[in-house]
Amino acid sequence: MLTSEQEKKLWRKIDMRIMPILSLMYLLAFLDRSNIGNAKLEGIVIQLDLTGNRFNIALIMFIIPYCLFECPANLVLKVFRPSRWLPGITFLWGVVMTLMAFVKTYPQLVGARVCLGIAEAGLFPGVVYYLTLWYPRHMLQYRIGLFFGAATIGGAFSGLLAFGIGYMGGMKGLEAWSWLFMLEGLATIVAAIIAFFVLVDFPNTAKFLTPEERAFIIWRKSGELGEEEGFAGRHVWAAFRDWQVWLQIPIYVSIVGPLFGITLFLPFGYNTPVSQLLTVPPYVAATLTLLVFAHYSDKLKIRSPFILAGLTMCLIGFSINISTAPSGVKYFGTFFIVMGSYAAFPGVISWLGNNLSGQYKRGAGMALLMCIGNFSGAIAATIYRSQDSPRFIFGHALELMFVGIGFTFLPIVVLVYKRINAQRDATERLAAERGEKVQYSEQELREWGDRAPDFRYTL
Repeated sequence: MLTSEQEKKLWRKIDMRIMPILSLMYLLAFLDRSNIGNAKLEGIVIQLDLTGNRFNIALIMFIIPYCLFECPANLVLKVFRPSRWLPGITFLWGVVMTLMAFVKTYPQLVGARVCLGIAEAGLFPGVVYYLTLWYPRHMLQYRIGLFFGAATIGGAFSGLLAFGIGYMGGMKGLEAWSWLFMLEGLATIVAAIIAFFVLVDFPNTAKFLTPEERAFIIWRKSGELGEEEGFAGRHVWAAFRDWQVWLQIPIYVSIVGPLFGITLFLPFGYNTPVSQLLTVPPYVAATLTLLVFAHYSDKLKIRSPFILAGLTMCLIGFSINISTAPSGVKYFGTFFIVMGSYAAFPGVISWLGNNLSGQYKRGAGMALLMCIGNFSGAIAATIYRSQDSPRFIFGHALELMFVGIGFTFLPIVVLVYKRINAQRDATERLAAERGEKVQYSEQELREWGDRAPDFRYTL
């Protein structure tokens, strides 16, 4: 056993080994998927003749394959080993991103976006699942927050980077948006090569840990019900028929819709350099909010109040932006949207991860959540139409609909969790009053997972 101080040092040691490289990979993934919004400001719409709804279709053709391939990608993660699979797909989409700099027509752009979506699909669900194999359930959100925080930093960095690269337009016969794609793609390739040498697989095989440290992590994880080692098809089926997944999907949708919408568009109505720079402050504020939410959510071991706070912020932000308020006030409203959606997102992910027990069931369930839920991003990519400029009433109204879905399903999930926890508490008390001590075999507890009498759902 480790002392409290030794345990803290161990988790810091693990954090320093795996979190920086994972965060860098996701930062680059975020830049590579969202830089088309910056490219729009740099003239890609005119040069590739993205008239009508062509730009929106280019956005959708990333999201659809991204959603479809998330679940299968998560199921093969342990087969191919995280230290090879995650850097491998990072290298692949880095190549796609680099080659996208040379597209000359609309069909070529769409084809490249499809390939980018397929390649990126395995990263986010794969990393979240990977983190659940390392960290206990109530240390999870802060780590997901650190990892996902790279996306919010990426949102700020994207605007600054695009602002600087914008001045490279015309060099070597390439447009500014081509340089944007190429440089960010090359950076991703470099990060993938580094990840091949830095990333490790699982706690029981991590050579940077001492045997005592490896044993301690395995012991901490073994205390979580349903942690089976062997994969079986029933684990995937268990995730598909678990009520939690299907009730949590609408909550996930209510956060992802606003997140995708505000990330891809952020319509300010200023000239290109100013618009690029104005994207920076909201993402800086969102990063700070995200880390505060994640810290206190893990400390208090609760998720739903922080998700509710994020939804409330989105409600305020979209209500401001759908109004007739001046542009400066609407810009203030975007702070609420970016802060609310980005800060709540890790909570939604970790909430389901906490309450699905069994690593394979958890992996399948979380991938299913993201696979279906991310289709709201495809909707968000189509609702901000050029003909609705400058108020975008249609887009903001549908985003408010997403937020309303969250306000509807969040209390339902909380009430169901509370009821089940209360029933298990009552059964336990009754057995204690009668002097009964029910013993369950380790195999039974593993098979029951979150349905075991000793399991309590995180609220």
